[in-house]
Amino acid sequence: MKWTFRVFVLLLIAFLAACGTEGDDQAEGEQNSSGDATSEETRVIEHEMGETEITGQPENVVALEFSFVDNLASLGVSPVGIADDEDESRIIEPIREKIGDYTSVGTRKQPSLEVISSLQPDLIIADMQRHQDIYDQLSEIAPTIVLPSLASDYEGIISSFETVSQAMGMEEKGQEVLAEHEAKMEELKAQVPEDEDRTVLPAVVADSGYFAHNMESYTGSLLESIGLENAIQSGDPRYNKINLEQVVEFNPDILFHMETGEQTVVDEWKENDLYQDISAVKNDEVHNVDRVMWSLSRGLISSEEILEDAISYLY
Repeated sequence: MKWTFRVFVLLLIAFLAACGTEGDDQAEGEQNSSGDATSEETRVIEHEMGETEITGQPENVVALEFSFVDNLASLGVSPVGIADDEDESRIIEPIREKIGDYTSVGTRKQPSLEVISSLQPDLIIADMQRHQDIYDQLSEIAPTIVLPSLASDYEGIISSFETVSQAMGMEEKGQEVLAEHEAKMEELKAQVPEDEDRTVLPAVVADSGYFAHNMESYTGSLLESIGLENAIQSGDPRYNKINLEQVVEFNPDILFHMETGEQTVVDEWKENDLYQDISAVKNDEVHNVDRVMWSLSRGLISSEEILEDAISYLY
């Protein structure tokens, strides 16, 4: 009888141990299915300069354009380094609140490779137009992906966000964030009257000239996405330096001026009868907006901020 009891106890212990192992395996499987990368997972990310292998979930990320800072902040990630043009005020407040402290790696045009290397990044996110010539050097420092930002429209910005989510090993989180963004965009679009037929023209205005953003630009395409038609429906490049006579010809009903500098070309134009004859000027629909938000940021967070801004001015 004692022998039979001992056998029973041993069998019971083996059965409970097996159940425990199965439970651990199941729990581990559930954790790995959350959409976040495991420490061993290697994936290939396709981008503008080819393909880059990334293992695990990057922890030290360097962003060389403001749109990528917006991408990371949307995912709840704080980059260790940012090409912020050595001016943290160029990062809009809603994003600064999310990312906290970071190290400046210099300007977006000429980021410091030495400073980037010192941060020991495990991912660098660079802009196609600005950084393709230093891609090889960046790749020697850390896995690097190159995406369109400066030369991108709104849809391209969305696509870049999806790629950043994949690179971060946070694809499921990215999908959740994007779904929330799309819902917010629909909410904003609903505030634009269906019969809205006025044309808009966003432009950076400086002492050096008037730089109009056409319908294929980031800001132009963003406004169009909620039903605000751009006054310039064609043209290359997306950012066109135009004169007063051309503004009069396009005759926008609404002007959004992103001012840079204390004096701009518009200050001179105001004394000209041609400027006073523009529909937006006659109808008091010239709005001075924050250039950092409207032109530099280019991301999910900034897109929502821009549209809220525009709607508050128009309606």
